[in-house]
Amino acid sequence: MRKRTNAAVLAHGDGLSNPKSLQGDSKQGASQFPSSKKILLLCLVFRMTNSLFVQTYFNPDEHWQALEVAHRITFGYGHLTWEWTKGIRSYLHPMIFAVLYKVLSVLHLDTPLFMIKAPRLLQSIFSAFGDLYMFKLSHVLYGSHVAQWALFSQLTNWFMFYCITRTLSNSLETVLTVVSLYYWPCLRVYSSNDPPVSRTWALVGAAIACAIRPTSAIIWVYVGLMELYVSCNKLKFIFLEVVPIGSTVLGLTFLLDRLMYGSWVLVPLNFLKFNFLSSGGDYYGTHPWHWYFTQGFTVMIFTFLPLMVVGIIQSKHWKLSGLILWVLGLYSVLGHKEFRFVLPVLPIALAFSGYSLAMLSQQHSSGTKSKKARDSRTKSSWKIQAAVFFLLATNLPMAVYMSMVHQRGTEDVMNYLAKEAYHGNLKSILFLTPCHATPYYSTLHQNLPMRFLDCSPSEVKGIPDESDRFMMDPMGFISQFAKNWSQPSHIVLFDNEEKHLKDFLLSHSFEERKRFFHAHFKVDQDLQASVVVYALLDR
Repeated sequence: MRKRTNAAVLAHGDGLSNPKSLQGDSKQGASQFPSSKKILLLCLVFRMTNSLFVQTYFNPDEHWQALEVAHRITFGYGHLTWEWTKGIRSYLHPMIFAVLYKVLSVLHLDTPLFMIKAPRLLQSIFSAFGDLYMFKLSHVLYGSHVAQWALFSQLTNWFMFYCITRTLSNSLETVLTVVSLYYWPCLRVYSSNDPPVSRTWALVGAAIACAIRPTSAIIWVYVGLMELYVSCNKLKFIFLEVVPIGSTVLGLTFLLDRLMYGSWVLVPLNFLKFNFLSSGGDYYGTHPWHWYFTQGFTVMIFTFLPLMVVGIIQSKHWKLSGLILWVLGLYSVLGHKEFRFVLPVLPIALAFSGYSLAMLSQQHSSGTKSKKARDSRTKSSWKIQAAVFFLLATNLPMAVYMSMVHQRGTEDVMNYLAKEAYHGNLKSILFLTPCHATPYYSTLHQNLPMRFLDCSPSEVKGIPDESDRFMMDPMGFISQFAKNWSQPSHIVLFDNEEKHLKDFLLSHSFEERKRFFHAHFKVDQDLQASVVVYALLDR
């Protein structure tokens, strides 16, 4: 059995040794760079502000698989989608927001404003810890100078700004991934200046991430095998650490799910069956195998991409860069692909971008006094300033537009309806939109009748769901639907369907009450430029 020494770790570090300049920077980092508390405070202020800027609709799961479930747990009403009847979701993630809702309820703060803003503010706190640990991970690997630029990359990347404070399970998974990676010994080159790490915390973080999203195991199989390879006591690692910690965390999650479902439900197994063995996720659309490489991840990292590539080459940290490739490669095998699935490796990619920026800025800060060195320093100064300007000029407008403008109508309409319901001006709502196009009871926060068009997967392939039938023939669908409806006080629909239904709505005593801007361009359907609210004339 091989002993784990510093030399052994370096031998298996696969290029972890840094350039001498960065190693020297690491030795002085503790005294030259702000403390973790100051970094955390900076990140908290930034992410909480970030969460207030996010006012658009990105993915239905943010509301329907987290907040809607939490609202049902706390207040007794809320819609559970088909995933919860099939037992492929764990209650662990929604329970976090259920606790938040309970606190708001006890303090009598469950008003429309707090119900809308508080969940993302809570997630922003988690996200700030993710930023802190990304900084700390970069610091122990490359020194404080790289950590500074890695944090800059993390905070200015448009997709991190757009997504990380949303209440998606992927956002919390990303935070847990970064925190856990910091504690894994196999990713480090040890020196006397490094703080000690506990593999226990690494395993706890990984286990919780897997409990929240079973697909997180893709990351931890890779990291775990690396740790096993360099571990001096493999049997101890497996049987006294991995098995007990994993069993405890997952066991507690099973107990929680048993309590909430009312029966024993093995969520990871059901999740595996649906998404991998039966390709159930393909029901929601498929992409070509190369999508993450040519579109998905490249859009997420955006203009940081060339810096990431250079940073990978310069740092020679093949373990972490290999993790990015491993995750993108395995997710590429699945037919159904989404940006958020690979969010956990985006901070790693941005850390490499930070490495590249640090190398540019370090050339600029060289202390050599010769004329040749001064000329070189001037050239380097221009390079780093141009790089920073380019990154800010491309990422900040994108972050603001996507977070505050694009697809904001479906959030605005529910915020408006929540206020109307709060003041007693609303009795019932019918959503004539694609399913899950808006938030639901978690935003309305009034136990009023609501109806949306269902899109649960059919047991028989080829049969269009309710939402699809409406989209194919809006007038035919609503004419049939209205024969048996309990007439709602309000109807919500997109403008592209309004043109087909306007005469019907007017003939049934509805009038336009409010119109909200939604988008400038189409995404995967016809342009949905605005969201319209119709109300009965006598309401």
